[in-house]
This record gives sequence, structure tokens and C-alpha cells, in this order.
Amino acid sequence: MQITTRELELQVDGRPMRVRVAEPTSANRFPGILLYSEIFQLTAPIRRSMERLAGHGFVVAAPEIFHRVEPPGTVIEYDDAGRERGLADARRTTVAEHDRDREAMLDFLERDARVVPGALGAMGFCIGGHLALRAALDARVRATVACYPTGVHDGKLGADADAGTLAELHTLRGDVLVVFGERDPHVPLEGRDVIQRGLVRLGKRACVRHHAAEHAFMRDEGARYDPAAADATWAEAIDFFHQCFSR
Repeated sequence: MQITTRELELQVDGRPMRVRVAEPTSANRFPGILLYSEIFQLTAPIRRSMERLAGHGFVVAAPEIFHRVEPPGTVIEYDDAGRERGLADARRTTVAEHDRDREAMLDFLERDARVVPGALGAMGFCIGGHLALRAALDARVRATVACYPTGVHDGKLGADADAGTLAELHTLRGDVLVVFGERDPHVPLEGRDVIQRGLVRLGKRACVRHHAAEHAFMRDEGARYDPAAADATWAEAIDFFHQCFSR
């Protein structure tokens, strides 16, 4: 499908949160996906990811996750200084603030005329994978794809020592696909096992995939990009969303 993009601002805690939307040009209605970026915010690879997903029939909306501490439109560079800046921004943002952002984003998608009523999902990468799993705690979210989610196994998310996400995974009401890279030092084998155990009570509603790849293997630039693993993940994620929303 051909797609178009737009930008808008939502008010959260009395301040603007910039949001980018990618959606099909068709006049039809489509499921809505809340997409979360890495710590670098809405970089070119994240924008391409949004557009790729939108082209398969979804309204995809992504917020600037550090809008409280960065000027609107800030894109953080993929270098050592950018990594430190993104991590510092994360340490200045609380779980409660992320949760209020999630509420605003889901409210927006729920009201959007382009979105099929009752068809909301979430997807994210790295810290965004963790945020996507937290979005799944909202009963409105029917399907979630979390790509190499950091901080779930040890509780670390932003300014909070323990986000409590792991303890709440069993309460999810939607379906979940979690994707890991086997050579990911940020989510080591022990951490992946912890997350899998946390998803056991969901039964067939939870699926975990492991690829022989590094952290951020879906980011389509840089040395860690793995086209084969990324393509396989995209194919499964898109099919997963279509199946979940067709029921």
C-alpha cells in the first residue's frame, strides 16, 4: 500500500508531546499501532519502520518518548555521545510519565477516524520494546510485538529501579510476540529465560522468537543490522498483527 505521514502534538501533563503518524493513503479504516522507538527517538530507521508497517495496512503512531527533557523534533545521533544522551534522558523519565504518555497515545488512536474501533496494538524496539509491553497492560491493546525489550528482566526502566513490568506480564489480555537476539548483551540468556517464564501463564497467547543476531538487529543501518533476521521478524510481526485483528 502507498502511505502518507503527518505530525501532530498531544498535550500530556500540560506540555506538548510530538507524535508522528504513518498510514495508508486509502480511505479505509485500519488497526492502530502504537510504536515506540529506541532511546534515540524518531530516527530515520524508526521512521522507515513506521512506514514499512503502515504499508501493510496499519495506522502507526510514534511519540517522542523524551519530550519532557528534549526539545520537540530532537533526533539523537547513533554514536557514543548520542547513546549517553539517550540514556541520560531515560534516567530523567519515570515509569509513571511513560504510562501517562501511553494513555494519551492510546486515547488518540482510539479516537482517530482512520482506526478500526477496538483494534489497537503496540510495537517497540529496545527501551521501546519494554514500553510496548507496558502498553500491553492496557486492556485495549489486543496485540503486541516487543523487539529485544531491555529492562524487563531486571526491572530497569528510566528513573525507576523496578518498573514492575515482569510481575504484571501474566495479567496481559492480548496476544504477545517477543523477539530476541541471541548475541544481545543487554538481554542475556538468563534475562530472556526470566521473561519467558513471566509469559508462561499466557499460554498460546504468547510467542517468543530467538534469532542468531545482536541487539538492535532490526535497525537498518550500522554494523549490527541483520537483514535476514530483520526480514523474518517483520514477516512474522505483520502476520501476527493481521491474525490478531482478524479474530
